[in-house]
Amino acid sequence: MLALGKLLELTLAGREPTEKIQLTADGTRLHWLAEGALEVTPPVARDNGRDLLLSAGIHGNETAPIELLDRLVHGIARGELKPASRVLFLLGNPEAMRRGERYLEQDINRLFCGRHEEGSGNEALRASELERLAAAFFAREGRPRLHYDLHTAIRGSKIEQFALYPWASGREHSREELARLRSAGIDAVLLQSKPGITFSAYTYSQLGAEAFTLELGKARPFGQNQAVNLDRLEAMLQGVISGQEADGAQIDGLQLFAVSREVIKHSDHFRLHLDDAVDNFTELDHGFLLAEDIGGTRWIVEERGARIIFPNPRVKNGLRAGILVVPTEL
Repeated sequence: MLALGKLLELTLAGREPTEKIQLTADGTRLHWLAEGALEVTPPVARDNGRDLLLSAGIHGNETAPIELLDRLVHGIARGELKPASRVLFLLGNPEAMRRGERYLEQDINRLFCGRHEEGSGNEALRASELERLAAAFFAREGRPRLHYDLHTAIRGSKIEQFALYPWASGREHSREELARLRSAGIDAVLLQSKPGITFSAYTYSQLGAEAFTLELGKARPFGQNQAVNLDRLEAMLQGVISGQEADGAQIDGLQLFAVSREVIKHSDHFRLHLDDAVDNFTELDHGFLLAEDIGGTRWIVEERGARIIFPNPRVKNGLRAGILVVPTEL
């Protein structure tokens, strides 16, 4: 196998390859761009005109998606997976991956869309670098752009595999892309309704890509992801990479949710009235006192059918401590 096929191994070792560009036997070009960044270009005759960005490891302890990208890179380097799309593989937070931590100083996935300019440290610099790498990759005009940012969650979920679909003014959510997600085993999609500061929000709103954050189960250490079944997602990504997707994908059975409210932590007095182990998509009773903060601020569940996702009272002040979502339709 080509040395550049060992993207994950090199990244975890903190090493750079001696050769930055290599070709497979079928003419696919692998180009090491930076730490954790590998660009794959198919031969001109096979290029189908699509640009695909696959990112994982934005949170360094979310290893199942990292292992998935590693398998795809190995397949390409061995000549078993023959790309028809250009692909950029990005391992988001290499130092956190090496330490097995979610992040070191700041959550990178809260530092996009310019937020890194307000911060300092390695993660702010890395967020800026990731934006630069994505913008350069998507700079070619007239090519469909697609980005999947792959994650696992810090808690369990009533709906194990779900996606977050960013929002941007003047753009509509794509039924075709929702069907592709359904074919990959995604059971629910949260349709967002305001600008975000995540990596997928950046590529969607500022680079014009169809972009998604995928939550794929619970975070576990490397080598302990047997309970995270990514077979359908892996097959879908192989199809997108090779240009050999199955026809007729439908959105039947896909649950759609909309954001009703975000619960923002304003101070150290913030209290979230949920068990620490509560699952994502847990339903909340009407009238339930969800959270309290300084100055008499209270979040009471007024929505029918409301569920909670990403509850986390330990975020920094000013950040989101949970999202209330409700069922919706396109």
